[in-house]
Amino acid sequence: MELSPSGHTDTFCRDNLPPFEQWPEFRFELSELQYSERLNAAEALLDGTIATFGADRACLRSATETWSYGDVLHRANQVAQVLTEDFGLVPGNRVLLRGPNNPWLVAAWFGVLKAGGVAVTTMALLRTNEIRVLAELTGPALAICDHRFTDELAPLANARMPMLSYDGTEQDDLVARCASKSGAFNAVATAADDVALLAPTSGTTGQPKATMHFHRDILAIADTFSAQVLRPLPDDVFAGTPPLGFTFGLGGAVVFPMRCGASTLLLERATPVELADAIAAHGVSVVFTAPTAYKAMLTAGAAPQLRSLRRCVSAGEHLPATVSEEFHHQTGIRIIDGIGATELLHIFISAADEDIRPGSTGKPVPGYQARIVDGKGVEVPDGTPGRLAIKGPTGCRYLADERQARYAQDGWNLTGDTYIRDSDGYFWYQARSDDMIVSSGYNIAAPEVEQALLGHPEVAEAAVIDAPDEARGSLVKAYVVLAEGIAGHPAKARELQDFVKQAIAPYKYPRAIEFVTELPRTRTGKIQRYRLREREGDPATVQSR
Repeated sequence: MELSPSGHTDTFCRDNLPPFEQWPEFRFELSELQYSERLNAAEALLDGTIATFGADRACLRSATETWSYGDVLHRANQVAQVLTEDFGLVPGNRVLLRGPNNPWLVAAWFGVLKAGGVAVTTMALLRTNEIRVLAELTGPALAICDHRFTDELAPLANARMPMLSYDGTEQDDLVARCASKSGAFNAVATAADDVALLAPTSGTTGQPKATMHFHRDILAIADTFSAQVLRPLPDDVFAGTPPLGFTFGLGGAVVFPMRCGASTLLLERATPVELADAIAAHGVSVVFTAPTAYKAMLTAGAAPQLRSLRRCVSAGEHLPATVSEEFHHQTGIRIIDGIGATELLHIFISAADEDIRPGSTGKPVPGYQARIVDGKGVEVPDGTPGRLAIKGPTGCRYLADERQARYAQDGWNLTGDTYIRDSDGYFWYQARSDDMIVSSGYNIAAPEVEQALLGHPEVAEAAVIDAPDEARGSLVKAYVVLAEGIAGHPAKARELQDFVKQAIAPYKYPRAIEFVTELPRTRTGKIQRYRLREREGDPATVQSR
Protein backbone atom coordinates (compact mmCIF):
# COMPACT_ATOMS: atom_id res chain seq x y z
CA MET A 1 0.00 0.00 0.00
CA GLU A 2 1.24 3.48 -0.86
CA LEU A 3 0.15 6.79 0.58
CA SER A 4 0.07 10.05 -1.34
CA PRO A 5 2.93 12.50 -0.78
CA SER A 6 2.17 14.13 2.55
CA GLY A 7 1.45 17.80 3.09
CA HIS A 8 2.84 17.49 6.62
CA THR A 9 6.22 18.87 7.60
CA ASP A 10 6.02 17.22 11.03
CA THR A 11 5.92 13.50 10.20
CA PHE A 12 4.81 12.30 13.66
CA CYS A 13 1.48 10.89 12.46
CA ARG A 14 2.82 9.06 9.42
CA ASP A 15 5.70 7.74 11.52
CA ASN A 16 3.22 6.28 14.04
CA LEU A 17 0.67 4.74 11.71
CA PRO A 18 0.32 0.98 12.25
CA PRO A 19 2.15 -1.28 9.79
CA PHE A 20 0.23 -1.61 6.53
CA GLU A 21 -0.16 -5.36 7.05
CA GLN A 22 -2.22 -4.59 10.18
CA TRP A 23 -4.61 -2.21 8.42
CA PRO A 24 -8.15 -3.25 7.58
CA GLU A 25 -9.17 -3.21 3.92
CA PHE A 26 -10.56 0.14 2.77
CA ARG A 27 -13.28 0.18 0.12
CA PHE A 28 -14.45 3.15 -1.99
CA GLU A 29 -17.07 1.71 -4.38
CA LEU A 30 -19.48 4.63 -4.07
CA SER A 31 -18.87 7.42 -6.56
CA GLU A 32 -19.22 9.94 -3.71
CA LEU A 33 -16.07 8.48 -2.14
CA GLN A 34 -13.75 9.23 -5.06
CA TYR A 35 -11.80 12.09 -3.49
CA SER A 36 -8.92 13.98 -5.05
CA GLU A 37 -5.38 13.22 -3.92
CA ARG A 38 -4.99 16.66 -2.34
CA LEU A 39 -7.79 17.35 0.12
CA ASN A 40 -8.25 19.55 3.18
CA ALA A 41 -11.48 18.59 4.98
CA ALA A 42 -11.91 22.06 6.52
CA GLU A 43 -11.66 23.69 3.12
CA ALA A 44 -14.20 21.24 1.70
CA LEU A 45 -16.69 21.79 4.52
CA LEU A 46 -16.34 25.57 4.69
CA ASP A 47 -15.14 27.05 1.37
CA GLY A 48 -16.83 24.28 -0.61
CA THR A 49 -20.18 24.71 1.11
CA ILE A 50 -20.04 28.49 0.75
CA ALA A 51 -19.38 28.07 -2.97
CA THR A 52 -22.67 26.17 -3.20
CA PHE A 53 -24.92 27.99 -0.75
CA GLY A 54 -23.32 31.39 -0.13
CA ALA A 55 -21.60 32.93 2.88
CA ASP A 56 -24.67 34.51 4.50
CA ARG A 57 -26.35 31.23 5.36
CA ALA A 58 -26.77 30.45 9.11
CA CYS A 59 -24.16 27.95 10.27
CA LEU A 60 -23.53 27.89 14.04
CA ARG A 61 -26.24 28.82 16.53
CA SER A 62 -25.99 29.19 20.28
CA ALA A 63 -28.28 30.49 22.99
CA THR A 64 -26.97 34.03 22.40
CA GLU A 65 -25.77 34.36 18.80
CA THR A 66 -25.73 32.98 15.28
CA TRP A 67 -22.65 32.78 13.05
CA SER A 68 -23.06 32.58 9.30
CA TYR A 69 -20.90 30.32 7.14
CA GLY A 70 -18.91 33.42 6.25
CA ASP A 71 -18.38 34.17 9.95
CA VAL A 72 -17.14 30.65 10.63
CA LEU A 73 -14.80 30.73 7.63
CA HIS A 74 -13.40 34.12 8.64
CA ARG A 75 -12.76 33.04 12.24
CA ALA A 76 -11.33 29.67 11.24
CA ASN A 77 -8.89 31.46 8.94
CA GLN A 78 -8.01 33.84 11.78
CA VAL A 79 -7.35 30.85 14.06
CA ALA A 80 -5.10 29.36 11.38
CA GLN A 81 -3.21 32.66 11.23
CA VAL A 82 -2.77 32.72 15.00
CA LEU A 83 -1.49 29.16 14.99
CA THR A 84 1.02 29.68 12.20
CA GLU A 85 2.07 33.31 12.77
CA ASP A 86 2.01 33.54 16.57
CA PHE A 87 2.89 29.97 17.56
CA GLY A 88 4.90 28.71 14.58
CA LEU A 89 2.62 25.75 13.90
CA VAL A 90 3.76 23.66 10.97
CA PRO A 91 1.65 21.11 9.08
CA GLY A 92 1.48 17.86 11.02
CA ASN A 93 1.76 19.47 14.47
CA ARG A 94 -0.94 18.33 16.87
CA VAL A 95 -3.25 20.75 18.70
CA LEU A 96 -5.21 19.60 21.73
CA LEU A 97 -8.74 21.05 21.92
CA ARG A 98 -10.70 21.29 25.17
CA GLY A 99 -14.07 22.92 25.73
CA PRO A 100 -17.84 22.46 25.67
CA ASN A 101 -19.79 22.63 22.43
CA ASN A 102 -19.67 26.28 21.38
CA PRO A 103 -18.83 28.29 18.23
CA TRP A 104 -15.24 29.10 19.15
CA LEU A 105 -14.41 25.42 19.70
CA VAL A 106 -15.72 24.68 16.21
CA ALA A 107 -13.75 27.60 14.75
CA ALA A 108 -10.62 26.29 16.47
CA TRP A 109 -11.17 22.79 15.08
CA PHE A 110 -11.50 24.15 11.55
CA GLY A 111 -8.55 26.48 12.05
CA VAL A 112 -6.30 23.59 13.07
CA LEU A 113 -7.23 21.61 9.96
CA LYS A 114 -6.91 24.64 7.67
CA ALA A 115 -3.37 25.18 8.95
CA GLY A 116 -2.52 21.56 8.18
CA GLY A 117 -2.51 20.65 11.87
CA VAL A 118 -3.96 17.56 13.50
CA ALA A 119 -6.83 18.07 15.95
CA VAL A 120 -6.68 16.09 19.19
CA THR A 121 -10.27 16.25 20.39
CA THR A 122 -10.85 15.80 24.13
CA MET A 123 -13.80 15.90 26.49
CA ALA A 124 -14.17 19.12 28.47
CA LEU A 125 -14.69 17.20 31.72
CA LEU A 126 -11.46 15.18 31.62
CA ARG A 127 -9.24 15.56 34.67
CA THR A 128 -5.55 16.41 34.69
CA ASN A 129 -4.29 12.83 34.84
CA GLU A 130 -6.59 11.79 31.99
CA ILE A 131 -5.41 14.72 29.85
CA ARG A 132 -1.79 13.91 30.71
CA VAL A 133 -2.14 10.39 29.28
CA LEU A 134 -3.54 11.75 26.01
CA ALA A 135 -0.93 14.51 25.79
CA GLU A 136 1.90 12.03 26.31
CA LEU A 137 0.40 9.80 23.63
CA THR A 138 -0.20 12.48 20.98
CA GLY A 139 2.51 15.10 21.71
CA PRO A 140 0.56 18.33 21.04
CA ALA A 141 2.48 21.48 20.13
CA LEU A 142 -0.29 23.63 21.59
CA ALA A 143 -3.47 23.30 23.66
CA ILE A 144 -6.53 25.48 23.00
CA CYS A 145 -8.96 25.57 25.90
CA ASP A 146 -12.18 27.33 26.88
CA HIS A 147 -11.24 29.79 29.65
CA ARG A 148 -13.68 28.09 32.06
CA PHE A 149 -11.92 24.73 31.76
CA THR A 150 -8.26 25.65 32.13
CA ASP A 151 -7.75 24.50 35.73
CA GLU A 152 -7.28 20.82 34.86
CA LEU A 153 -5.10 21.63 31.83
CA ALA A 154 -2.91 24.34 33.35
CA PRO A 155 -0.63 21.92 35.30
CA LEU A 156 0.37 20.33 31.98
CA ALA A 157 1.11 23.55 30.09
CA ASN A 158 4.80 24.14 29.38
CA ALA A 159 7.12 25.35 26.68
CA ARG A 160 6.48 22.23 24.59
CA MET A 161 2.71 22.52 24.97
CA PRO A 162 1.68 26.10 25.72
CA MET A 163 -1.97 26.71 26.56
CA LEU A 164 -4.09 29.28 24.74
CA SER A 165 -7.49 30.01 26.27
CA TYR A 166 -10.44 31.47 24.40
CA ASP A 167 -13.53 33.59 24.95
CA GLY A 168 -12.32 35.06 28.23
CA THR A 169 -11.11 38.52 29.21
CA GLU A 170 -7.38 38.00 28.75
CA GLN A 171 -5.79 40.42 26.31
CA ASP A 172 -3.82 37.70 24.55
CA ASP A 173 -6.39 34.91 24.44
CA LEU A 174 -7.40 33.30 21.14
CA VAL A 175 -10.34 35.63 20.54
CA ALA A 176 -8.23 38.74 21.09
CA ARG A 177 -5.45 37.41 18.88
CA CYS A 178 -7.93 36.59 16.12
CA ALA A 179 -9.26 40.13 16.19
CA SER A 180 -5.87 41.36 15.03
CA LYS A 181 -5.74 38.98 12.05
CA SER A 182 -7.04 39.65 8.55
CA GLY A 183 -8.88 36.35 8.09
CA ALA A 184 -7.13 35.76 4.77
CA PHE A 185 -5.60 32.27 4.76
CA ASN A 186 -5.11 29.62 2.10
CA ALA A 187 -5.73 26.14 3.46
CA VAL A 188 -2.68 23.89 3.49
CA ALA A 189 -2.80 21.41 0.61
CA THR A 190 -2.85 18.29 2.73
CA ALA A 191 -3.14 14.84 1.20
CA ALA A 192 -6.48 13.08 1.39
CA ASP A 193 -4.68 10.41 3.41
CA ASP A 194 -2.91 12.80 5.77
CA VAL A 195 -4.09 12.45 9.36
CA ALA A 196 -6.50 15.25 10.32
CA LEU A 197 -7.86 13.91 13.60
CA LEU A 198 -6.56 11.95 16.57
CA ALA A 199 -9.69 10.81 18.38
CA PRO A 200 -9.31 9.15 21.78
CA THR A 201 -11.56 6.19 22.44
CA SER A 202 -14.15 6.72 25.14
CA GLY A 203 -12.40 4.34 27.48
CA THR A 204 -15.03 1.73 28.42
CA THR A 205 -12.15 -0.61 29.26
CA GLY A 206 -10.17 1.99 31.15
CA GLN A 207 -7.29 1.82 28.63
CA PRO A 208 -7.35 4.86 26.33
CA LYS A 209 -6.23 4.65 22.73
CA ALA A 210 -6.01 7.27 20.00
CA THR A 211 -7.53 6.52 16.61
CA MET A 212 -6.07 8.14 13.50
CA HIS A 213 -8.42 9.52 10.85
CA PHE A 214 -7.54 11.06 7.49
CA HIS A 215 -9.02 14.14 5.83
CA ARG A 216 -10.92 11.84 3.46
CA ASP A 217 -12.41 9.94 6.41
CA ILE A 218 -14.09 13.09 7.71
CA LEU A 219 -15.88 13.57 4.39
CA ALA A 220 -16.59 9.85 4.03
CA ILE A 221 -18.81 9.68 7.12
CA ALA A 222 -20.87 12.55 5.70
CA ASP A 223 -21.08 10.97 2.26
CA THR A 224 -22.16 7.56 3.62
CA PHE A 225 -24.30 7.56 6.78
CA SER A 226 -25.41 11.18 6.61
CA ALA A 227 -26.11 11.40 2.87
CA GLN A 228 -27.40 7.84 2.37
CA VAL A 229 -29.36 7.16 5.60
CA LEU A 230 -29.96 10.39 7.52
CA ARG A 231 -30.53 12.42 4.32
CA PRO A 232 -30.47 15.92 5.86
CA LEU A 233 -31.79 19.00 4.09
CA PRO A 234 -30.06 22.39 3.75
CA ASP A 235 -32.75 24.03 5.90
CA ASP A 236 -32.37 21.54 8.78
CA VAL A 237 -31.32 22.72 12.22
CA PHE A 238 -29.18 20.10 13.98
CA ALA A 239 -28.70 19.72 17.74
CA GLY A 240 -27.63 17.07 20.21
CA THR A 241 -25.98 16.22 23.48
CA PRO A 242 -22.74 14.42 22.47
CA PRO A 243 -19.62 16.56 22.91
CA LEU A 244 -17.40 17.35 19.92
CA GLY A 245 -14.65 15.35 21.63
CA PHE A 246 -16.79 12.28 20.89
CA THR A 247 -16.85 11.42 17.18
CA PHE A 248 -20.61 10.80 17.38
CA GLY A 249 -20.95 14.47 18.36
CA LEU A 250 -18.37 15.73 15.87
CA GLY A 251 -20.28 14.16 13.01
CA GLY A 252 -23.73 15.18 14.20
CA ALA A 253 -22.92 18.75 15.20
CA VAL A 254 -20.26 19.77 12.65
CA VAL A 255 -19.48 17.45 9.76
CA PHE A 256 -22.99 16.38 8.72
CA PRO A 257 -24.76 19.76 8.82
CA MET A 258 -21.87 21.60 7.20
CA ARG A 259 -21.52 19.08 4.39
CA CYS A 260 -25.08 19.85 3.28
CA GLY A 261 -25.37 23.57 4.09
CA ALA A 262 -27.50 23.14 7.22
CA SER A 263 -27.01 24.82 10.61
CA THR A 264 -26.41 23.44 14.08
CA LEU A 265 -27.49 24.57 17.53
CA LEU A 266 -24.52 24.08 19.87
CA LEU A 267 -25.52 23.15 23.41
CA GLU A 268 -22.82 23.37 26.06
CA ARG A 269 -24.83 21.28 28.47
CA ALA A 270 -28.28 19.76 28.18
CA THR A 271 -30.24 17.39 30.37
CA PRO A 272 -32.98 15.54 28.47
CA VAL A 273 -35.54 18.12 29.63
CA GLU A 274 -33.24 21.00 28.64
CA LEU A 275 -32.68 19.35 25.27
CA ALA A 276 -36.44 19.16 24.70
CA ASP A 277 -36.77 22.83 25.66
CA ALA A 278 -34.01 23.79 23.22
CA ILE A 279 -35.61 21.78 20.42
CA ALA A 280 -38.89 23.65 20.91
CA ALA A 281 -37.27 27.08 21.31
CA HIS A 282 -35.03 26.86 18.23
CA GLY A 283 -37.09 24.73 15.86
CA VAL A 284 -34.54 21.90 15.79
CA SER A 285 -35.31 19.34 13.09
CA VAL A 286 -32.45 16.82 13.51
CA VAL A 287 -31.27 15.61 16.90
CA PHE A 288 -28.46 13.28 17.99
CA THR A 289 -28.53 11.79 21.49
CA ALA A 290 -28.40 8.54 23.46
CA PRO A 291 -31.24 6.05 24.07
CA THR A 292 -31.47 7.05 27.74
CA ALA A 293 -32.17 10.65 26.73
CA TYR A 294 -35.02 9.66 24.41
CA LYS A 295 -36.57 7.62 27.20
CA ALA A 296 -36.05 10.42 29.74
CA MET A 297 -37.76 12.98 27.48
CA LEU A 298 -40.80 10.72 27.23
CA THR A 299 -40.82 10.08 30.98
CA ALA A 300 -40.73 13.83 31.61
CA GLY A 301 -43.75 14.33 29.36
CA ALA A 302 -41.72 16.35 26.84
CA ALA A 303 -43.12 14.74 23.67
CA PRO A 304 -45.20 17.85 22.78
CA GLN A 305 -41.99 19.92 22.68
CA LEU A 306 -40.53 17.73 19.93
CA ARG A 307 -42.97 18.69 17.17
CA SER A 308 -40.31 20.40 15.04
CA LEU A 309 -38.20 17.24 14.80
CA ARG A 310 -37.87 15.47 11.49
CA ARG A 311 -34.98 13.08 12.19
CA CYS A 312 -33.78 11.52 15.45
CA VAL A 313 -30.51 9.57 15.65
CA SER A 314 -29.51 7.26 18.49
CA ALA A 315 -26.10 5.69 19.08
CA GLY A 316 -23.59 5.04 21.83
CA GLU A 317 -25.70 2.32 23.46
CA HIS A 318 -28.20 -0.19 22.14
CA LEU A 319 -31.66 1.31 21.54
CA PRO A 320 -34.24 -0.95 23.23
CA ALA A 321 -37.25 -1.80 21.10
CA THR A 322 -39.55 -0.62 23.89
CA VAL A 323 -38.04 2.89 23.77
CA SER A 324 -38.15 2.97 19.97
CA GLU A 325 -41.79 1.93 19.84
CA GLU A 326 -42.96 4.24 22.63
CA PHE A 327 -41.14 7.22 21.09
CA HIS A 328 -42.83 6.54 17.76
CA HIS A 329 -46.18 6.17 19.50
CA GLN A 330 -45.89 9.50 21.31
CA THR A 331 -44.22 11.60 18.60
CA GLY A 332 -44.87 9.87 15.29
CA ILE A 333 -41.09 9.86 14.67
CA ARG A 334 -39.06 6.71 14.11
CA ILE A 335 -35.65 6.88 15.80
CA ILE A 336 -32.75 6.10 13.47
CA ASP A 337 -30.66 3.67 15.48
CA GLY A 338 -27.04 3.07 14.54
CA ILE A 339 -23.85 1.44 15.64
CA GLY A 340 -20.59 3.25 15.14
CA ALA A 341 -17.16 3.19 16.70
CA THR A 342 -14.42 5.72 17.30
CA GLU A 343 -12.21 3.33 15.35
CA LEU A 344 -14.38 3.78 12.24
CA LEU A 345 -15.24 7.41 13.10
CA HIS A 346 -19.03 7.13 12.89
CA ILE A 347 -22.07 4.94 12.13
CA PHE A 348 -21.73 1.98 9.76
CA ILE A 349 -24.94 -0.01 10.39
CA SER A 350 -28.31 1.72 10.55
CA ALA A 351 -31.78 2.05 9.04
CA ALA A 352 -34.27 4.86 8.53
CA ASP A 353 -37.96 5.37 7.89
CA GLU A 354 -39.88 2.26 6.78
CA ASP A 355 -36.69 0.19 6.80
CA ILE A 356 -36.54 0.43 10.61
CA ARG A 357 -37.30 -2.72 12.57
CA PRO A 358 -37.48 -1.85 16.30
CA GLY A 359 -34.81 -3.73 18.21
CA SER A 360 -32.63 -4.20 15.13
CA THR A 361 -29.70 -1.89 14.42
CA GLY A 362 -30.44 -2.12 10.71
CA LYS A 363 -28.36 -2.98 7.67
CA PRO A 364 -24.86 -1.92 6.56
CA VAL A 365 -24.73 1.74 5.60
CA PRO A 366 -24.12 2.09 1.82
CA GLY A 367 -20.36 2.04 1.35
CA TYR A 368 -19.82 -0.50 4.17
CA GLN A 369 -19.89 -4.29 4.33
CA ALA A 370 -20.71 -6.32 7.44
CA ARG A 371 -20.68 -9.97 8.37
CA ILE A 372 -20.80 -12.18 11.45
CA VAL A 373 -17.78 -14.39 12.11
CA ASP A 374 -16.71 -16.98 14.65
CA GLY A 375 -13.57 -16.93 16.78
CA LYS A 376 -11.48 -17.99 13.77
CA GLY A 377 -12.84 -15.30 11.47
CA VAL A 378 -15.08 -17.69 9.51
CA GLU A 379 -18.50 -16.34 8.54
CA VAL A 380 -21.34 -18.03 10.41
CA PRO A 381 -24.86 -18.84 9.12
CA ASP A 382 -27.68 -16.33 9.55
CA GLY A 383 -29.28 -16.61 12.98
CA THR A 384 -26.01 -17.62 14.63
CA PRO A 385 -24.43 -15.25 17.18
CA GLY A 386 -20.90 -14.16 16.39
CA ARG A 387 -18.45 -11.29 16.19
CA LEU A 388 -19.38 -8.27 14.10
CA ALA A 389 -16.88 -7.59 11.30
CA ILE A 390 -16.93 -4.39 9.20
CA LYS A 391 -15.08 -2.91 6.25
CA GLY A 392 -15.64 0.26 4.26
CA PRO A 393 -14.13 3.68 3.53
CA THR A 394 -13.12 4.21 7.18
CA GLY A 395 -11.39 1.83 9.55
CA CYS A 396 -9.17 1.34 12.55
CA ARG A 397 -5.69 2.83 12.71
CA TYR A 398 -4.48 3.06 16.30
CA LEU A 399 -1.65 5.44 17.10
CA ALA A 400 1.33 3.27 18.05
CA ASP A 401 -0.75 0.63 19.85
CA GLU A 402 -0.28 -3.13 19.90
CA ARG A 403 -4.07 -3.60 20.07
CA GLN A 404 -4.24 -2.73 16.35
CA ALA A 405 -3.60 -6.37 15.43
CA ARG A 406 -6.56 -7.49 17.53
CA TYR A 407 -9.03 -4.96 16.12
CA ALA A 408 -8.15 -5.36 12.43
CA GLN A 409 -7.91 -8.97 11.25
CA ASP A 410 -7.99 -10.42 7.74
CA GLY A 411 -9.00 -7.05 6.31
CA TRP A 412 -11.98 -6.64 8.67
CA ASN A 413 -12.58 -4.37 11.65
CA LEU A 414 -13.70 -6.47 14.63
CA THR A 415 -15.75 -4.10 16.75
CA GLY A 416 -16.02 -6.23 19.89
CA ASP A 417 -19.79 -6.62 19.51
CA THR A 418 -21.77 -9.84 19.35
CA TYR A 419 -24.52 -9.72 16.71
CA ILE A 420 -26.94 -11.94 14.82
CA ARG A 421 -27.79 -11.33 11.16
CA ASP A 422 -31.25 -12.51 10.11
CA SER A 423 -32.27 -13.93 6.75
CA ASP A 424 -33.37 -10.47 5.57
CA GLY A 425 -29.93 -9.01 6.20
CA TYR A 426 -30.83 -7.10 9.37
CA PHE A 427 -28.32 -7.03 12.21
CA TRP A 428 -29.51 -7.62 15.79
CA TYR A 429 -27.32 -6.59 18.69
CA GLN A 430 -26.73 -9.20 21.41
CA ALA A 431 -24.00 -7.74 23.61
CA ARG A 432 -20.51 -6.43 23.71
CA SER A 433 -18.43 -9.57 23.22
CA ASP A 434 -17.27 -9.34 26.82
CA ASP A 435 -20.88 -8.89 28.02
CA MET A 436 -22.01 -12.38 27.08
CA ILE A 437 -22.65 -14.22 30.33
CA VAL A 438 -22.25 -17.98 30.58
CA SER A 439 -24.27 -19.24 33.55
CA SER A 440 -24.91 -22.95 34.19
CA GLY A 441 -24.05 -23.61 30.55
CA TYR A 442 -26.50 -21.02 29.18
CA ASN A 443 -25.34 -18.10 27.04
CA ILE A 444 -27.13 -14.97 28.25
CA ALA A 445 -26.76 -11.54 26.61
CA ALA A 446 -26.59 -8.84 29.27
CA PRO A 447 -28.36 -6.19 27.12
CA GLU A 448 -31.37 -8.47 26.66
CA VAL A 449 -31.79 -8.66 30.44
CA GLU A 450 -31.28 -4.89 30.68
CA GLN A 451 -33.98 -4.30 28.09
CA ALA A 452 -36.40 -6.51 30.02
CA LEU A 453 -35.73 -4.59 33.23
CA LEU A 454 -36.19 -1.26 31.46
CA GLY A 455 -39.65 -2.37 30.47
CA HIS A 456 -40.70 -2.03 34.12
CA PRO A 457 -42.22 1.43 34.71
CA GLU A 458 -40.25 1.96 37.93
CA VAL A 459 -36.81 1.21 36.42
CA ALA A 460 -34.94 4.30 35.22
CA GLU A 461 -31.63 2.63 34.31
CA ALA A 462 -30.16 -0.85 34.45
CA ALA A 463 -26.80 -2.51 33.83
CA VAL A 464 -26.25 -6.25 33.87
CA ILE A 465 -22.97 -8.07 34.43
CA ASP A 466 -21.71 -11.53 35.32
CA ALA A 467 -20.91 -12.10 38.99
CA PRO A 468 -18.78 -14.99 40.26
CA ASP A 469 -20.80 -17.92 41.60
CA GLU A 470 -19.48 -21.29 42.78
CA ALA A 471 -22.50 -23.28 41.68
CA ARG A 472 -23.11 -21.69 38.27
CA GLY A 473 -19.66 -20.35 37.39
CA SER A 474 -21.30 -16.98 36.86
CA LEU A 475 -24.69 -15.58 37.68
CA VAL A 476 -26.61 -12.71 36.15
CA LYS A 477 -26.46 -9.62 38.35
CA ALA A 478 -28.32 -6.37 37.72
CA TYR A 479 -27.46 -2.90 38.99
CA VAL A 480 -30.70 -0.93 38.95
CA VAL A 481 -31.47 2.78 39.29
CA LEU A 482 -35.11 3.16 40.27
CA ALA A 483 -37.38 6.01 39.26
CA GLU A 484 -37.47 9.00 41.56
CA GLY A 485 -39.38 8.32 44.75
CA ILE A 486 -39.23 4.51 44.45
CA ALA A 487 -37.41 2.66 47.23
CA GLY A 488 -35.19 -0.36 46.65
CA HIS A 489 -35.79 -3.28 49.02
CA PRO A 490 -35.95 -7.11 48.88
CA ALA A 491 -39.60 -7.13 47.86
CA LYS A 492 -38.90 -4.74 45.00
CA ALA A 493 -36.02 -6.95 43.86
CA ARG A 494 -38.31 -9.98 43.78
CA GLU A 495 -40.92 -7.97 41.88
CA LEU A 496 -38.34 -7.06 39.21
CA GLN A 497 -37.11 -10.65 38.98
CA ASP A 498 -40.64 -11.92 38.41
CA PHE A 499 -41.21 -9.16 35.85
CA VAL A 500 -38.15 -10.25 33.85
CA LYS A 501 -39.25 -13.89 33.96
CA GLN A 502 -42.46 -12.86 32.21
CA ALA A 503 -40.62 -10.83 29.57
CA ILE A 504 -37.84 -13.23 28.53
CA ALA A 505 -36.86 -16.85 29.12
CA PRO A 506 -36.94 -17.42 32.89
CA TYR A 507 -33.39 -18.80 33.03
CA LYS A 508 -32.10 -15.35 32.02
CA TYR A 509 -33.53 -13.43 34.99
CA PRO A 510 -31.09 -11.58 37.29
CA ARG A 511 -30.46 -13.76 40.31
CA ALA A 512 -28.89 -10.80 42.07
CA ILE A 513 -30.11 -7.21 42.04
CA GLU A 514 -28.32 -4.26 43.59
CA PHE A 515 -30.05 -0.91 43.79
CA VAL A 516 -27.79 2.09 43.14
CA THR A 517 -28.33 5.83 42.76
CA GLU A 518 -26.34 6.04 39.51
CA LEU A 519 -24.38 3.92 37.06
CA PRO A 520 -20.72 4.58 36.25
CA ARG A 521 -20.42 6.05 32.78
CA THR A 522 -17.76 7.31 30.42
CA ARG A 523 -17.64 10.99 29.48
CA THR A 524 -19.75 10.06 26.45
CA GLY A 525 -22.46 8.36 28.51
CA LYS A 526 -21.56 4.71 27.92
CA ILE A 527 -21.97 2.43 30.92
CA GLN A 528 -18.62 1.27 32.32
CA ARG A 529 -19.50 -2.30 33.18
CA TYR A 530 -15.91 -3.08 34.07
CA ARG A 531 -16.26 -0.73 37.03
CA LEU A 532 -19.31 -2.65 38.16
CA ARG A 533 -17.33 -5.87 37.96
CA GLU A 534 -14.63 -4.27 40.10
CA ARG A 535 -17.27 -3.67 42.77
CA GLU A 536 -18.08 -7.33 43.23
CA GLY A 537 -16.09 -7.45 46.45
CA ASP A 538 -18.23 -4.65 47.89
CA PRO A 539 -20.82 -6.05 50.35
CA ALA A 540 -23.48 -3.55 49.21
CA THR A 541 -27.15 -4.37 49.44
CA VAL A 542 -27.62 -7.31 47.09
CA GLN A 543 -30.85 -9.27 46.86
CA SER A 544 -30.66 -12.80 45.44
CA ARG A 545 -32.88 -15.76 45.04
